[in-house]
Amino acid sequence: MPCMRIRVMTGALLLTATLRAAAPIQITEVVWHDAPSQLPAGAKMAVLEGDPHKEGMFTMRIKLPAGTRIMPHSHPKAERVTVLWGEVRVGFGDRFDVRKTKLFPAGSYYVNPPDSHHYLYFPRTTVLQMTGEGPWELHFVKE
Repeated sequence: MPCMRIRVMTGALLLTATLRAAAPIQITEVVWHDAPSQLPAGAKMAVLEGDPHKEGMFTMRIKLPAGTRIMPHSHPKAERVTVLWGEVRVGFGDRFDVRKTKLFPAGSYYVNPPDSHHYLYFPRTTVLQMTGEGPWELHFVKE
């Protein structure tokens, strides 16, 4: 892997660091796996970058079947979501109420702040792309 040596002089202190260029990430075919058990049956997941279970940046896709509901939950870190295909209805609060949701069709983007209680409904099969800082955690609200 190519590397670059950087020397920075600050006062009497000389700092030297070696930076390694990251390898490009290029995906032309997504490989789907069963999603973790916290997600509803039938959900599929594909990790594109990083590891959602570890510290650091990650990008993953989640495919959810039509009619899927994800009950109120939160994440300890911000969750950035792009709707690639299909549509999702997102609501906020501790109780699932589809009448209080906002529709996000394909091409939409939203960010859920850390610790915000939200829930999801998927009227049709949908693919989401999520980017965030790991570890990614899902904390369901206890009723």
